[in-house]
Amino acid sequence: MLWWYMEIKTPGEYMHKKFSPTVDLHVHTVASGHAYSTISEIAAEASRKGLQGVGMTDHGPMLPGGPHLYHFLALRFLPATLSGVRILKGAEANIVGIGMIDLPQEITAQLDVVMAGFHEECGFGNQGKKENTRALLAVMENPHVKIITHPGNPLFPLDYERVVQQAVATGTALEINNASFSLSRCGSSPNCREIIRLCAHYEALVALGSDAHFSQGVGEFAEALQMISAGGIRPEQIVNLTLESTLRFLGLRS
Repeated sequence: MLWWYMEIKTPGEYMHKKFSPTVDLHVHTVASGHAYSTISEIAAEASRKGLQGVGMTDHGPMLPGGPHLYHFLALRFLPATLSGVRILKGAEANIVGIGMIDLPQEITAQLDVVMAGFHEECGFGNQGKKENTRALLAVMENPHVKIITHPGNPLFPLDYERVVQQAVATGTALEINNASFSLSRCGSSPNCREIIRLCAHYEALVALGSDAHFSQGVGEFAEALQMISAGGIRPEQIVNLTLESTLRFLGLRS
């Protein structure tokens, strides 16, 4: 049986002792246009921190400064491992309409991991809770989209109960994004607590992501771990707990 625990060092500071996620599925490289490390630099840092895998999930092309579509096809040139770390070729697609993302299926079908989330200035602004929810529920019907990124973003309000229920129905994981508690999307914490509460209640899958935009941020989950621990998430719900659980969730071979 999987288990993990954390030891409090000082108030608000946690040391992960066992079964903190060993795969970081949400990392950006220089290809995103607003991140600052290469794939090799990220892999080296991931190895130094003892991670087993890392997802190279640059933004889809609709984000200002984002990579060209060919970037995602060219990920085939990457080796399976770097610095002893499994490299997962992926993308963080932008939701651009009802059930629509900015990557075509002929590309997403070739990637190891496809995430999708709402971002400003990408063709779909805040349409209000009802339409935002409608768009996201439809995206979750896409079998290639495995994870919804930072669903607690206050700039895109959602009906969280419907989102979590759809996550259960489609086998989609909802991300608890560590950067949302410190660096990005100010005001996410109350929404994330509610999402975590509902995920614990409905036994939905969750993914922890650093959303690192610089190599030193890879594998940083402290605040997300603190929140899911307080919210009652069980380790079996965390899809990226181990490399084995990650590959199983993504339908990939070891």
